[in-house]
Amino acid sequence: MAHHDPIHLIAPRAGLAQLNERSRDIFRQIVESYLATGEPVGSRNISRLIAMPLSPASVRNVMADLEQLGLIYAPHTSAGRLPTELGLRFFVDALMQVGDLNEAERQSIQSQLSSVGEAQSVEAALDQALMRLSGLTRAAAVVLTPKSNARLKHIEFVRLEPEKALVILVGEDGQVENRVLTLPPGVPSSALTEAGNFLNARIRGRTLAEARLELETALGEARAELDQLTQKVISAGIASWSGGESEDRQLIVRGHANLLEDLHALEDLERVRLLFDDLETKRGVIDLLGRAETAEGVRIFIGSENKLFSLSGSSTIISPYRDAAGHIVGVLGVIGPTRLNYARVIPTVDYAARIVSRLLGG
Repeated sequence: MAHHDPIHLIAPRAGLAQLNERSRDIFRQIVESYLATGEPVGSRNISRLIAMPLSPASVRNVMADLEQLGLIYAPHTSAGRLPTELGLRFFVDALMQVGDLNEAERQSIQSQLSSVGEAQSVEAALDQALMRLSGLTRAAAVVLTPKSNARLKHIEFVRLEPEKALVILVGEDGQVENRVLTLPPGVPSSALTEAGNFLNARIRGRTLAEARLELETALGEARAELDQLTQKVISAGIASWSGGESEDRQLIVRGHANLLEDLHALEDLERVRLLFDDLETKRGVIDLLGRAETAEGVRIFIGSENKLFSLSGSSTIISPYRDAAGHIVGVLGVIGPTRLNYARVIPTVDYAARIVSRLLGG
């Protein structure tokens, strides 16, 4: 048998994207077989699948080169081959054709998400969107809710008990946020009304963070005009505002059960268990999704490219969504095994993010 030089697999001075046609065809079959079944595929099966006639021995030679390049590996001795994480990344970046959704698929997603716009709050809307996205992709769907940066329109105090009041914050985008406030002893209803008037004269069109700074200054300048109990109500109200810190952001995960479908081996079950553990560490997931907000369009993390999910070997496909002003306010997407149907999931996540932006006024 002639010496088989792996350098011949790639054109001189070129990267992995320059695999010759035969090698690309064999590699594509290995990946597509893995994405469809999760099982290793051998040279005999590959020789039957590829377009050009090649003997199993010739296929094995190419597979040896692909393995040397780090694109595939043998999970067991004398077994077939599976793509590595590097191989999956190469496939997604260089070989996979991510077609746009056809009109029927767009209409399906749009009808699935249409009820999102009827929800009573942004969180409820996103929750509905996730359940539908999870069903469409058969993976776990995740969303990072918007930062608390809505611009304020109105504030009102409603007494609940002698020493407790409900603070109702209404945003210009229609969001309503309620917070329970502890009142100083002896606060009359007139103090609640006066505090509301004072705040409403100064908060309109400002975010919580901006309003907080403004009001702390204004309160210091207007102390002579306000009685002490009203001052205390205003101070307590201001103190209850977080100012839109990242800790206010909520991570919603739906569709865990989809990850339990189609498990092929005990190691699959162990990977899913590890992924569930990862999803429980919400702080880490929030940080990951938050970093993805800086990018336009869909972001794809495969396996250990994302340290958070390196043990579970999971893939994350996420896309930002926007508010009415066109600002990126959150991220939604799916998390699942590395054998996700990337060609279908990527455009689905992208389109779902655009629909959610539109329904939320973006």
